[in-house]
Amino acid sequence: MTKAEIIAEISAKTGVEKAHVQESVESFFKVVRNAMVDGKNVYFRGFGSFVIKKRAKKIARNISKNTAMVIDEHYIPSFKPAKTFVDKVKKSEAVKKKAAKQTA
Repeated sequence: MTKAEIIAEISAKTGVEKAHVQESVESFFKVVRNAMVDGKNVYFRGFGSFVIKKRAKKIARNISKNTAMVIDEHYIPSFKPAKTFVDKVKKSEAVKKKAAKQTA
């Protein structure tokens, strides 16, 4: 599902114009992004958490040149779904049908 599809669905369910919904969705993403850039985690009870994860310093290999290079420690944004959200996805019949089609 794309951002445009989400905006269209919210607009259809609420009766609010797409332009207003788009502005709200964009503002939401901006607030989450700015909070994480400021070093804050963002929590949504029942949905999940946007957290900042630390990646340790490590040595990587460039196999084509057969050289080693050092990757310094750095931080990345990550999403951790809530337990209730994970349980709903696991029990979803639509997800099970889609997974069965992909493996067949």
